[in-house]
Amino acid sequence: MLCSIYKTNKKEGMYLFISRREDFSQVPETLLSMFGQPKLVVTMNLLATRTLQFADTKKVLENLTTAGFYLQMPPPPVNHLDEYKKWRDENK
Repeated sequence: MLCSIYKTNKKEGMYLFISRREDFSQVPETLLSMFGQPKLVVTMNLLATRTLQFADTKKVLENLTTAGFYLQMPPPPVNHLDEYKKWRDENK
């Protein structure tokens, strides 16, 4: 499925996938206003066999088919203190 991916300047790591370039008609107006001015990152053929870094490809394809868009939220921040404590406990 051909899709276009847009980013926002409002939140690092937030991306909006839509099934048609420049066609935001399926995206709720509330979401668009919170997203801000979309900036095109890439248009690509998204296949079920393709791996995305922060999203489940099958879920993205399903949402593009049913809703016409998919919103990828940024990953949660890493708590380095918790990571260190976990590493320390594992290496005692």
